Amino acid sequence: MEKMKTNGVVDSSKWKVIDTPQDSGFLPTVGVTLWLGWNGIILGLILYAIFLAGQWHRMFIMGLFTLSMILPVNFPGALGYRLGDWMFVQAEKYFGLKTVVEDEEGLIRHANQNKAIIFAFNPHDMLPYSIFAFGPSLKRLPGKIGDDTRALMSSAIFSVPFIRQVYTWVGGLPVDKRTFLARLNNGQSFAFSPGGVQEVLNLNPAKPNELILYIKNRKGFIKLALTTGSPVVPVFSFNLDGSYGYWMPRGKIMEKVSRILGFAPLLFWGRWLIPFGIPNPRKAHVVIGPGKTIC
Repeated sequence: MEKMKTNGVVDSSKWKVIDTPQDSGFLPTVGVTLWLGWNGIILGLILYAIFLAGQWHRMFIMGLFTLSMILPVNFPGALGYRLGDWMFVQAEKYFGLKTVVEDEEGLIRHANQNKAIIFAFNPHDMLPYSIFAFGPSLKRLPGKIGDDTRALMSSAIFSVPFIRQVYTWVGGLPVDKRTFLARLNNGQSFAFSPGGVQEVLNLNPAKPNELILYIKNRKGFIKLALTTGSPVVPVFSFNLDGSYGYWMPRGKIMEKVSRILGFAPLLFWGRWLIPFGIPNPRKAHVVIGPGKTIC
């Protein structure tokens, strides 16, 4: 197959590869920490407030938490979105993001028909952070699709102080039926992980090379695709495994609690073994397959 390479971009008649050199230095690490490090930051603030802080420090921390919950999720507006774009550019370097679009012409064809595209992202793993490849600021998808596509994630994220603002700045939206339908009816594409929390519960540290995708019983988004005539595009991300070490309790109670919360309560650690910290700088490789309209 004939190829053309320009500035790190390899084009062919059917697919496009963009490969960013990996750099896990200071600025990329800061950018990823401002995006993915808030679980650890919040835990640290809570522990400090409980065990070490004086009265005024404790009141200040509680005030910050309360203020974050009162302010709109998009606060402070344009400034927040610019910071979100910067964080994603740094994450692109930190993870050395490589994307492969197998059928760019097909995506453009669907977009020209004003059809929203459902990007079904797999696997979820501990944290499906490489879904950031769909961020509009990174320009990994063509035209209108690249401008409109958003990542949908657990609604619980938008109920957590600070994190609710950060994930809004980077274009995140809650994964619920209302958002699905609104975007599909408006011709606005989105990416999400069908496996969700169930795939997290299926992780087994004793079998690090075993990958389980929980897709068979995830039929709701297929029904919506049928209803709206929207194409479904399979997406697979390599190298998510090994991003974190983790421990979690097992059993039916754990499964019920996870479904209620919208996430699995567990202990995980990443770079420098920091609890709830940023992932290890694994090379992110995201493959976006051809779109199919389900009839």
